[in-house]
Amino acid sequence: MPYGEKTEEQLIEFADKIFRFFEEKQAKAVVMACNTTSAITYEKLKDNYNFKVYPIIQSVCSTLAKLENVQKLGVIATPATIKSHTYSKEIKKYNENMEVFELAAPNWVRIVEEHRINQPESILQVQEILDVMKEFNPDKIVLACTHYPYLTGILKRFMSEDKFIDPALYFAQNIKQDLEKNNLLNNKSEYEEFYVSSNPENFKTASELFYKLKQLPKLKAV
Repeated sequence: MPYGEKTEEQLIEFADKIFRFFEEKQAKAVVMACNTTSAITYEKLKDNYNFKVYPIIQSVCSTLAKLENVQKLGVIATPATIKSHTYSKEIKKYNENMEVFELAAPNWVRIVEEHRINQPESILQVQEILDVMKEFNPDKIVLACTHYPYLTGILKRFMSEDKFIDPALYFAQNIKQDLEKNNLLNNKSEYEEFYVSSNPENFKTASELFYKLKQLPKLKAV
């Protein structure tokens, strides 16, 4: 089940287990790349570990709030992220005048994970969400889920591609700058390990969509 459909209790439990695992691995920092987890669990868990936690929403909203020529910002995310209103709350800290319209897209994650991107029903489901967003007439739209940028091929059929923002791009820049500032950035080319919480074979299939890798790094089930 996608994270956007899980309860707050489930999300906190999963996030805590993941963080405890990385604590055992002596991680110097952990990136909370999932918007839903960032929205629901960050404030409750951030001070419980001996490493720094980077949450995507709280990290990028200062940048989003200062975008030039953007007075109206749309946010499309999972139901759990939208229900929390974390994007609008965080943006208002930096720009009280920016209008933020948050809209849930309940089916978009499944469309991506089930490889149904080009099916007519999927295209219709994407169009229905964008039709609602168009009524708000946003200057920019944040694709506030790691899965949503993979729908760009459909999205640009109905709205200009430059209308959409992948917050992960700002997020990566912010993390790099912070690591450099604190002399924690490792510029060496080290090995990669992927840890998965379910069947590794399923991850291999998904990795063909999510990661452009010539060769899959070390893969371990935990």
